[in-house]
Amino acid sequence: MRVGIIQSSYLPWRGYFNFIDDVDLFLLFDDVQYVKRSWRTRNKIKTREGTRWISVPVQKMPRGHLICDTRIDGTENWKERHLNQIREAYKGAPYFDNYYGELENELTKNRCYLSELNEDLIRWVMVHLGIETEVRSTVGLGATGQKTERLLSVLNKVGATEYLSGPAAQSYIEHSRFEECGIYLEYKSYQYPEYSQQWQGFAGDVTVLDLLFNTGPEAPLYLKSQAENIVPRR
Repeated sequence: MRVGIIQSSYLPWRGYFNFIDDVDLFLLFDDVQYVKRSWRTRNKIKTREGTRWISVPVQKMPRGHLICDTRIDGTENWKERHLNQIREAYKGAPYFDNYYGELENELTKNRCYLSELNEDLIRWVMVHLGIETEVRSTVGLGATGQKTERLLSVLNKVGATEYLSGPAAQSYIEHSRFEECGIYLEYKSYQYPEYSQQWQGFAGDVTVLDLLFNTGPEAPLYLKSQAENIVPRR
């Protein structure tokens, strides 16, 4: 079974969903430390003036708290603000009306925790991209250790035979440990074709909403990386 593990993100870019589509089981790695100003709480939309951040406010928590324990700050009217910003940026996109109503319904649901918000939105996008990969959380698996050891602990608990990793992890993953455990290791490559966007120039580092609003039912055609995944040297 091929498994991928990434922390949950707020309305992530298309590469995140390509990653999910490349595995049999996708695990949301949210029982790790929360980092401020990361993809966990924010993403970019493309506007007439260029890309713009939209961020989910979270409550102040003790230092070192986990992503899964991070609570959304309900005192701010961020949902309406995000919906207004998204509508203003994409109301002229060809397929805006196909998705905006559903997005509004999803965003306005009452949720206390960031992980819950991110997972619900990820699952909603998966439906529209035709991705049927099983999605679970690592919370409750009882994984132990740090970095490579923690990954292997998770993978062993779910019965993984293959592991697809993000490319940034090459700097700390101990390849030999995967060989010892009999788990085949690959690193995801991200290289995608451009698609028609509003406004001048192409921005690839934006939320997947940009892809949906601009390409509609053809979105899956722009989801596959054009580069082969990297297998580490033996």
